[in-house]
This record gives sequence, C-alpha cells and structure tokens, in this order.
Amino acid sequence: MSERFGHVIDGEERASLDGAEFDTVDPYTQQPWATVALGGAAEADLAVASARRAFDEGPWPRMGFAERGALLHRFADLIVANIDELALADTRDMGKPVADAKGKDVPRTAQNIRFFADHARLSAAETYPTDTGHHAYSRYEPAGVVAAIAPWNFPMMLESWKFAPALAWGNTVVLKPAEDSPVSATLMARLALEAGIPPGVFNVLHGYGPDSAGSALTEDPRVDRITFTGESNTGRAITAVAARNLTPVSLELGGKGANLVFSDADLGNAVDWSIKAIFTNAGQVCLAGSRLYVQRPVLDEFLARFVAAAEALVVGDPKQADTQIGPLSSKAHHAKVAGYLDDPSGKVLTGGRGEGLFVRPTVVVDAAPDSPIQCEEIFGPIVTVTPFDTEDEAVAAANGSRYGLNAMVFTENLSRAHRVSARLRAGTVWTNCFFVRDLRAPFGGFGDSGWGREGGTFSREFFTEPKAVVMAIDGG
Repeated sequence: MSERFGHVIDGEERASLDGAEFDTVDPYTQQPWATVALGGAAEADLAVASARRAFDEGPWPRMGFAERGALLHRFADLIVANIDELALADTRDMGKPVADAKGKDVPRTAQNIRFFADHARLSAAETYPTDTGHHAYSRYEPAGVVAAIAPWNFPMMLESWKFAPALAWGNTVVLKPAEDSPVSATLMARLALEAGIPPGVFNVLHGYGPDSAGSALTEDPRVDRITFTGESNTGRAITAVAARNLTPVSLELGGKGANLVFSDADLGNAVDWSIKAIFTNAGQVCLAGSRLYVQRPVLDEFLARFVAAAEALVVGDPKQADTQIGPLSSKAHHAKVAGYLDDPSGKVLTGGRGEGLFVRPTVVVDAAPDSPIQCEEIFGPIVTVTPFDTEDEAVAAANGSRYGLNAMVFTENLSRAHRVSARLRAGTVWTNCFFVRDLRAPFGGFGDSGWGREGGTFSREFFTEPKAVVMAIDGG
C-alpha cells in the first residue's frame, strides 16, 4: 500500500475536499509509489485564505528578523537531519540520482533557507540626507501572500529558492510543487511546522496547472506576489492572468545555454565542466550547456575527450550510489526528448535512446543552425557541437537564440574572458566553470528565459514593498 501525502493548509495536512487523489510514478520502475491529494479551485481558496489570515492577523510578519531567522535555521536543521527521506522522495518522484539529491539538493535547500534568513537580518536600508530640515529613510515591508510555483527538475532546491526569501522577509507562502515531484514539498511543510513556523505561514497545495489548482492560485486577487520557474509559454500565461490583478510576477523560464570553448582553453577543464553542464540531472536543467561551440583548431581533440567522458558516465538505477544518469522524469517527457533523435539533423557520435525512460548521453555534430535540436530547449541529455573560427562568430552564434539564461566561456586569455562575457546576452556567464553560485548575485535571464532577477537584494526587492519615510526634524 502506497504512502499518502496531503496538502498542508493552515498547519494541517489534509485530503482534498472531494477526496480526489493522483499517483506519483517512479520513472525507473514506471510504477506508482505514492498517492497525493489532488487539489483544485476549492483547495486553492483554502490555502490562500490561510496564508492571507496568517499574514494579516498572525505573528510572522510582525516578528523581528532574529526571531524569524532562528525558526528558519531550525527548519534548515531539520531538513539536514531528514536528508535520507527527502533525497529518496525526489529520486523516486523524478529519477534524480540519489547521490546528487543527498550530495547537492538537500544541502543546497538548507543553505538557501539559512542564507536568506541571515541576509534579511543583515540587510541595510538607506538614509537620504537633506538640507531642508527633514530626515528620510527607507523601509522594506513584507509584500503579503506569495504564490510560489516550482518545477520538477530540482524540486526541493528550487522550491526553497522561492519560499526562503519570501518567508525571511515576513511574507506567507502557498507553494504549488510540480505534479511530477510533489512529495518532498509535503515533507518540508511537515518539518516547517515541527520547527515552530506558525500555521498558515507555509502552505503546500498539490494539483495541476491549467483549469486546476495552479490557475486558481494565480488568478486569486488576495495573492500579492507570484514567483514561477518553468516553461516559457506557461510563464506567458501566468503573466497574462496576473496582469488582471496587477500582481507582480517573477519568472525564471527556459534556456538553451551556449558553451564557447576557445582554442587557448585548458581542454581538460573545459571537457570536465562541459560534461557537467549538459549531463547533470540527465540534462533536465534550465541552465544546461546544450549548444557547444568549439574553436576549430581544438575541435577534434575536444570531441575525442568529450565523447569518451560521456560514454564513461554511469547510467542506471538512480537509487544506486554510483549512478550518474537516471531516467527522464516521465513517459511524456521521455517521448519529447527522444523525439529529437528521430531526426537529429546532424550525426550522432554517441548516445541515443536507452531502455525504459532512459536517453543515453548523446553528442550530435553538424546539426543545421535552424534545426529544432539546435534551437529548441530539449531538457534532456543531448548536446550539439558546432565549430567556429573567430570570436565574433562565436558570440553571434551564442546570441542567436531567443533564450538568454546563461552561457559559458572557456579560455585562458583574461582579456577575451572579460570581453566575451560582456558581449553575451545571458543572465549569468560562467568562465572556466559551471553552476558556481553566489546567492547574493542576480539570477535570471534575457528574452524568453524570464522576467526579473532573484538572489540577495534582488529577491528583497521582489518580496517586499519598499517604503519611504520622511520626517520633519526642524519643526516643519
């Protein structure tokens, strides 16, 4: 008998009002492993009402930063203490190798919570000296009720990237996890209550998006902020709905990351990071370096090393500690990703379809510049490799995409590193590395990759209402 997981609303874990449920399926076994409450408009109404009440009447927004921070640190402690259960939940929900979930995702989830708890407490406001006998300063008040809609590829980590700053600044939250990876959200909500976070402050609502819990949540005029990570067209739909209520929206959307390897690069370093950039999490990463451009003098040597490294990756059961590539997250997603290999436009050097929901690490060369495999976000372990001759050619190719979330540059020429980084239209540019994060830095993208930035003070700006206070100190 599978375990059941409910919504968490107003401090209670509960079933849907009509008893509706759905199964979450382990993509490795392709069998259901847990049953989850299936919410709709009624449950969204309850969750928002709970968050609204906790914000308008409860203690959370009125606590000092130190008191809120202590509870959030306790929450992070409990997440680390329950690392095995949380990691296995994401592995069974979406096929993530358990070594990655335990080694990266759970620790990073706790780190996000700790960082924003401390950042809120240590952030400084501004004073504005005047010569008119007045004193002016700024305050950053919590915005209110936050609807946080998260994706399935890094469930815990990306959920905490949204709810941690919102909670640290005194907001209340309704988190809607992706229906493909729901379980860890309920587990975290249980831990938040155990940590002492008051009922109604952190709610979890399960369900689908259109015409279901997701749309009801984003349409609710009682919601003060919407933060969404996911597919670009969904982001457009959420923005259109939010505009009717003038609800501010933060969007982190798709990507088609360009990875530029110049002939003066340290090839060993470039190969190592390029493998991580495309094959981590079976390529199910918005930041994936799926467009690889290699300067022609080192193309053959780079490809030989890169293909060998791709073929050496361990593909298999994600619950095994040595597995590096697990299955794709669902049958529907596997069909989408594998479909790109039906007509890859170029030559497949290695990889291809595997058994079950697997796609092996795949390297494609000579793909046409306007082909789907080269232009569309695949969200799987497939990379195209294209030669280039000049710096200008490489920059033009990298910028020739409607996406602009991130890019990578590999070169030992310091001037080129700065020059190319400045020319690339991407929200983050990594030079001689990948996915190294400073949580203070802005995170977001150009074009179809999103709207707004997150991280540090950028998250503060979104999750608060900045207020100016002006005081007369000379009698008028």
